[in-house]
Amino acid sequence: MRKLAAFLVLLLVLLAVLDRVAVTGVQREIATRATAKYDLATPPEVTILGIPFLTQAVAGRYDEVKVAAGAMNLAGVELSSVDFTLYGVTAPLEDLVLHADQVDIRAQRVAGVVVVSLKTLNQRAPRGIKVAVDGDGLDVTGEITVLGRKVPAKAKMKIELIEDGVRFVPEQVTLGGGIPVPQPERFISYRIPIKNLPFNLKVTGVKIVPQGLQVSGEASDVPLHG
Repeated sequence: MRKLAAFLVLLLVLLAVLDRVAVTGVQREIATRATAKYDLATPPEVTILGIPFLTQAVAGRYDEVKVAAGAMNLAGVELSSVDFTLYGVTAPLEDLVLHADQVDIRAQRVAGVVVVSLKTLNQRAPRGIKVAVDGDGLDVTGEITVLGRKVPAKAKMKIELIEDGVRFVPEQVTLGGGIPVPQPERFISYRIPIKNLPFNLKVTGVKIVPQGLQVSGEASDVPLHG
């Protein structure tokens, strides 16, 4: 009886080790495919959630996969962090092992967030304007040039989603120096393109975070093969 119990313990240990070895291999394969498909600078960090992993592998479906791609340059826009969660990823373990170059890895749904850093927000702002995070909003201060004269200005920024990015529109503009300026917001407004997101995400929302501007998006039926 003791020998049987010892054998069962050993079997469980071996299965646990195999489970972790297998999950490491699949995580690496998904990272490689995502890197090739979306031309990422470095392979992302991939984490498959759920234990036991082999149960998911046999079924060929992984309920939740987290992908952290780190910093990225997207169409000239510097992103300080890029994070995604893939739901319902289909990729049979046997196909990954025997036909890694042909297997169709696909996610039923992808939800992700990217962060446009405060540094990037300032680099994209009109000359002479400085952007700062204030709680859950953005403040701008600086100088605008009107008819060759510099006028101190400050304002709150409203963020609008547009077709291919986000637009920053000033509200409550306050001018210094007593110089009247018609429609001063036109000197402070600007936009940042947000397009061609990895996994073909469609932008669904934006919000201010301490690091800058967080952009969220979703996509469905997303291929991960190269």
